[in-house]
Amino acid sequence: MSLSALLPSTSGPRSASAPAAVPESPVAASYARLAEVFPGLRVRELAEGEAAPHGDGWVRADELGAGGPALDAFLAWDEEQTLRDYGAAARPDVIASFGLHRYAWPACLLVTVPWFLHRRVPRVPAADVAFHRELGRMAVCVREFACLPGDPAAALPGARVVPDEEALRAEVRAAVAEHLAPVLEGFGPRMRRRGRALWGMATDEVVEGIWYVAGLLGEEPRAMAELELLLPRTAKPYVGPAGFRELTAPDGRTFPTRDRASCCLFYTLRPEDTCVTCPRTCDADRLRKLSTAPGA
Repeated sequence: MSLSALLPSTSGPRSASAPAAVPESPVAASYARLAEVFPGLRVRELAEGEAAPHGDGWVRADELGAGGPALDAFLAWDEEQTLRDYGAAARPDVIASFGLHRYAWPACLLVTVPWFLHRRVPRVPAADVAFHRELGRMAVCVREFACLPGDPAAALPGARVVPDEEALRAEVRAAVAEHLAPVLEGFGPRMRRRGRALWGMATDEVVEGIWYVAGLLGEEPRAMAELELLLPRTAKPYVGPAGFRELTAPDGRTFPTRDRASCCLFYTLRPEDTCVTCPRTCDADRLRKLSTAPGA
């Protein structure tokens, strides 16, 4: 399934140093940069004590995790969209898989974009995040974040200084897991998946979200290298490594790819149009799709 079907440069070790002055928010610059390169998703930070928006198209992540009426309404949107776009009804577990993907992909960016751009890792518990899928908006209250020694943001309330890059990567893994664990509990029964299968999907959302955004930022190679370090094979509860590899076309051009740890089940609607990173897609088909994509 393409990204367009799913959703209405600074720093790293190489390119981005911490800002010279202490910002009002440790993540504001990161979310602003995300909106610049990907206008389909905008993040608003909530003030201390401000409740996450609710109703009128907004849904909180903890409501999705509860698995009740809020999740029913969320998945009804996917069911209607599938009928409209593909002219066919999908199985309930397929609809739930689409719905989780459409939530988790942007939700992971709340953590991974500040990490990638400014080496800051916010904690975003499910109760502090809301999503408006039709507008492509997220609202989040950042109460706590991790950063490296020497970051001016270490003087801000809620800062926790960690000693090095590996410790910061551990914070990324923990922050994403803290947010997604209750969400997976809500979606799991609808998807008929448990444990490893759900966390395989979470692994793919972490990797493919920041990989895509880094491409928009012109930093795809750095993102791939950092994702390999972020997700080694042993990083539980995540499933498998980032797993990038390179394909070479007959004309000598090379293209990065990876094999997803999970399947979004889009093939059940369009068997001939599997995702380019789907394990069901052979390398010959991947090369055909990659080499004929716009801008290839």
